[in-house]
Amino acid sequence: MKQTRVSFSSGELFLEGIVAIPEGAGPFPAVIVCHPHPLYGGSMDNNVVYSLSETLPQASFVSFKFNFRGVGGSQGEFGQGIGEQEDVEAAISFISTVKEVDSKRIGLAGYSAGAGFALPVGLNDARIKALAAVSPPLSMFDFDFLKGCLKPKFLISGSRDNFTPADQFLEFCQSLPEPKECESIEGADHFWWEYESRLAAKVTAFFIKVL
Repeated sequence: MKQTRVSFSSGELFLEGIVAIPEGAGPFPAVIVCHPHPLYGGSMDNNVVYSLSETLPQASFVSFKFNFRGVGGSQGEFGQGIGEQEDVEAAISFISTVKEVDSKRIGLAGYSAGAGFALPVGLNDARIKALAAVSPPLSMFDFDFLKGCLKPKFLISGSRDNFTPADQFLEFCQSLPEPKECESIEGADHFWWEYESRLAAKVTAFFIKVL
């Protein structure tokens, strides 16, 4: 796996990211991984984002993680969710141009608030073929737009999630149209400490299936 630190534009801002390219001959499918809430310490160095971004290339995916505006080396300041959606759009445009990427096979994953920012963009962008939400905070964001989403989608949460009780998560999943996969991981909470590799394996398996 080859990791490259990149800079890409989102409007007038420049954002930082890391592209990880697997061994072998491409082009490869790609997955963009979006980090949790910037105002609560979220960044592309987050444990879940790190685990996903390391696991995907082992399965011959390009992984792309980046810092939202105002985080780390990315310019700007928190955009109230609106700016962050622009950043997701910019990330999709950037990864679509990377020569090792098969631009017809791009997936989008978001963790916690990252799912709240990313998935509405992925729903409406034809370049995104599949969506994954890790620990979607149903009490903080309105995810009802997924009830009209006919793209393959994977939702996964911990049974001890601090923001979304397991019964609320499973009830929401039942309301979504196919194609969908939903999993509640027994014992994991919102932060996934000690469950990272298991989580990353499940998300990666979903993308292998649909991309």
